[in-house]
Amino acid sequence: MSFQSLHDRGVIARWREFLPVSEKTPVISLNEGSTPLVHSPRLSALVGLGCEVYIKYEGLNPTGSFKDRGMTMAISKAAEAGARAVICASTGNTSAAAAAYAARGGMTSIVLLPAGKIALGKLAQAFMYGAKVVAIEGNFDDALRLVREIGETEPIAVVNSINPYRLEGQKTAAFEIIETLGDAPDVHILPVGNAGNISAYWMGYNEFHQHKRSTRLPKMIGYQAAGSAPIYYGKVVEKPETIATAIRIGNPASWDKAAAAMKDSGGTVDIVTDEQILAAQYWLASHEGIFVEPASAASIAGLMKCMGKDRCATCPMPTIAEGSRIVCTVTGHGLKDPDVAAKHISGISTVRADKSAILSLIGG
Repeated sequence: MSFQSLHDRGVIARWREFLPVSEKTPVISLNEGSTPLVHSPRLSALVGLGCEVYIKYEGLNPTGSFKDRGMTMAISKAAEAGARAVICASTGNTSAAAAAYAARGGMTSIVLLPAGKIALGKLAQAFMYGAKVVAIEGNFDDALRLVREIGETEPIAVVNSINPYRLEGQKTAAFEIIETLGDAPDVHILPVGNAGNISAYWMGYNEFHQHKRSTRLPKMIGYQAAGSAPIYYGKVVEKPETIATAIRIGNPASWDKAAAAMKDSGGTVDIVTDEQILAAQYWLASHEGIFVEPASAASIAGLMKCMGKDRCATCPMPTIAEGSRIVCTVTGHGLKDPDVAAKHISGISTVRADKSAILSLIGG
């Protein structure tokens, strides 16, 4: 068997039979997908009841977020249609993925960003991948509206999650989880911003269940930031605010799909505060060695808020059965938003280059 046949060449190569591609589709890939499903013994202990918690670590995709799964599909199909340019609105991760895959496919990428509302790490990625970056006076929802308008009149492919190929690519994460665990989990917890990812996972779980590749469907639980929670509150948030820039969205494009996924699965949507998000981000890094951006930590914050011994009586989280397997998706790497993480640094002490001075400082 050749190295090429053994080598993981990305989600389209791995899951081609479940994706809307043909022999005519030029596959634009950066070997995305196949991210680790990491068992978390400390989170498992917090939940108790003999439950096992696993973390789907999507920050280990090529551009550092889950967006790569959908972008390989969106860019490949755009190339198949003959597109020479693509456009997206973004809070950061979509821009990085679109720019990287467009560069890989020899296309021009155009990114609309809310001025002053994007993490530095993500902005640097978009520029380095060669995107034409335009900052607008407005929020993500304004940017997406403009992208829709441009896509209707110009020969430019829109690669936001309103593009159905994006969700097709993102559903492959559910396939991987089932393949790794041997079945679907009992509960799946995700951050929710534009709501495409939770919709895509539900698609994937249903598809594998229909193909008899799993015996059950998980409860889908979504967490939004308290200052940016339109699905939770049931109304558009005109001026969403949260430290978690990736989910700072007031009118999600996949609102209806996500709401249906949570309802049909027996799950729910809830909120976490910025304080809970930042505490969970630090806890996960310092206790499990997994560094994620703030938006990713919303799923961990929700787990800690609603599943531990201190669960409040009014928590909307469904009752978790003893021995349940729980998956939390963490969507982006911590280096995506280094400025937020740097706030944990209280100062670095400098001592003389001497063993005793070092031991004195560290308490040795």
